[in-house]
Amino acid sequence: MKKITIKTSSNQYDVSIGKGLRYQVSDFLTQSYSQIFIITDSNVAPLYLEDVIESVQKDHRVNYTVVPAGEGSKSSRLYFDIMTEAIQSGLDRDGLIIALGGGMIGDLAGFVAATFMRGVDFIQMPTTILAHDSSVGGKVAINHPEGKNLIGCFYPPVAVIYDVETLHTIPFTEIRSGYAEIVKHSMISQPPFWQKLQNTNLNGPLNDDQLKQDLLKGIEVKAKIVEEDERETNIRQYLNFGHTLGHALEAELGYGKLTHGEAVAIGLLFAFQVSEKYYHITLPYQELYQWLLDNQYPFHLPQLSVAKLIKRMKRDKKAKSQKITMILLKELGDPAIQQIDDQIMTVWLEDFLRELNHH
Repeated sequence: MKKITIKTSSNQYDVSIGKGLRYQVSDFLTQSYSQIFIITDSNVAPLYLEDVIESVQKDHRVNYTVVPAGEGSKSSRLYFDIMTEAIQSGLDRDGLIIALGGGMIGDLAGFVAATFMRGVDFIQMPTTILAHDSSVGGKVAINHPEGKNLIGCFYPPVAVIYDVETLHTIPFTEIRSGYAEIVKHSMISQPPFWQKLQNTNLNGPLNDDQLKQDLLKGIEVKAKIVEEDERETNIRQYLNFGHTLGHALEAELGYGKLTHGEAVAIGLLFAFQVSEKYYHITLPYQELYQWLLDNQYPFHLPQLSVAKLIKRMKRDKKAKSQKITMILLKELGDPAIQQIDDQIMTVWLEDFLRELNHH
């Protein structure tokens, strides 16, 4: 088992990565809780819920709720329903919430934990590769019809327990989705570990040791940034590399049409192009494009309104004034925050989408 400790100004917690950790959850509890309330989804429940219940029930009263799988569950209605269930189950301030699932569950359960009786402890148990990103750093949220994660807060877990065995049951789309975030981490870190990732082939069976290594590396990059800037006032924004267009595509197409990582992959390509134009430099655009192509990332988008995408990019939580705030690369491993006029951005985005669909 590998462990990374995340220390921020407000607290610290461990991220543990290993095989079979779902059978040892009680070993990670630092105190005794009045009750444990597990929040999971309809994909994960039949696979792992029983294992987690068994690992904690000898010392704790356990209740659980299962929400429908998919981004649609990160809604105010489901949030409120879970609150009702938690209250009715007798959960109190000395209880613990366990988020068992992918990023959607981590965000939703984390937001429930943050706001239930003004905050109870919670543990992240990610079951997807993508959640290596979302389970670390303490950002929790639900979606609003106007945009992703607009209702949320910073609320760190007391622990992150990452059982890599759970990654063998995720579909190929989820593997692809998660690796897009690992690729993102590889490009904003010094030194970049993109070269190493370039040889990763997602089409075959994943090797546990390599997976553990890639996840660790991704989490280390994120941890370092989060430790310096927990509340996203400055360099934590680097983690949004590829996300300005990515989030806009997700929202414009309707959540779930593209996975988060698939949208981010397209966003990474666009961020590469904008960086090249803005700084007059050359980045390994072709290599990234080829890697995404080889690993079957979807590039074909329906006809989209550029004006609407630009509007969404401005509405993204990070936007200021009539400019779009975007994370660019001065070179591989050297990210920067730039504001770009939306008229220039419109031209660049039109070119990019035209090119993408003609490839």
